[in-house]
Amino acid sequence: MVEILLKPLGWILREFSLLFGGNFAAGVFAFTVVVNAIMIPLNIKTQKSTVGQMRIRPKLDALKAKCGDDRQKFATEQQKLMQDEGVSMSGGCLPLLIRMPIMFGIYAVVLSPLKYIAGISAEHITAATNAFNAINPNMAKNAYLQPQIINAINNGSINFNGIESVKQSLSKFNFSFLGIDLTGKPEFNVDIANHFNINWLIPIMAFAAAMLTSIITMKMQKRANPDSPNMTGLMLTTPLISLIIGFTVSCAAGFYWACSSLVSGIIQVIVLYFYGPNKMIAAEQKKELYKVYKDQEKIKENKNAKTEDTFIKE
Repeated sequence: MVEILLKPLGWILREFSLLFGGNFAAGVFAFTVVVNAIMIPLNIKTQKSTVGQMRIRPKLDALKAKCGDDRQKFATEQQKLMQDEGVSMSGGCLPLLIRMPIMFGIYAVVLSPLKYIAGISAEHITAATNAFNAINPNMAKNAYLQPQIINAINNGSINFNGIESVKQSLSKFNFSFLGIDLTGKPEFNVDIANHFNINWLIPIMAFAAAMLTSIITMKMQKRANPDSPNMTGLMLTTPLISLIIGFTVSCAAGFYWACSSLVSGIIQVIVLYFYGPNKMIAAEQKKELYKVYKDQEKIKENKNAKTEDTFIKE
């Protein structure tokens, strides 16, 4: 079941990389943009569901006061109200359930570039892994092994049967980004002055992208809904998690994380701009007022028709 998801994602990412002359970083970024663009309708659906729940909140509060401690009655009345208003409490869950497998699938593909990007056979991957583990026994069960195997192949530190074929496949791809080898791994050291590594820029990028999008998104949400809860803690937590994870995975995975944070954040800002609570609630109120107006016009027309009929009869 996992392969059914990962193989198509790997093929698409490989084709994107080849489209940019084998530039893996450009392929990852372009792929991230396309995937998030496809998810825009789901983002809009989630936003509409959230705004819908905000819109009927006063009516739900009134129902709670009316039903008191009778939870069964409240649940029944709540369901009826939401059906009448066209609002679903689970409206934001389905998009999330669809997005999560894709997100983890892309993450897994980025962590396995030998298999899913370069298309190396299982036999050669096993041989390369055994050769790498022979000189790095402590990393035998490392989940982020393949990018580092590519690095070892390129610098000539390992050898195995079929290595020339593997090198030929890898030669189609460029795994560097602004001089940073994405097959490497950031190794943090508290002695920053003497052990600074250029690979550290990747987790720093992931942190900066997450922080920037968090700040902008939170400000837009607060402007659209001043009564929304203070989410400052979450705003700081997500970038810090990105930074920590960025130092524990390969640069390729950290780069994807940074791209995903930046692209998804920009799209979320755009969705909030066009589908913010104030705009959507105002649009709903306008529809309701127009409906009331049309109903009143219809009543007037019926009254005028009856008056005209009465006049003719007289």
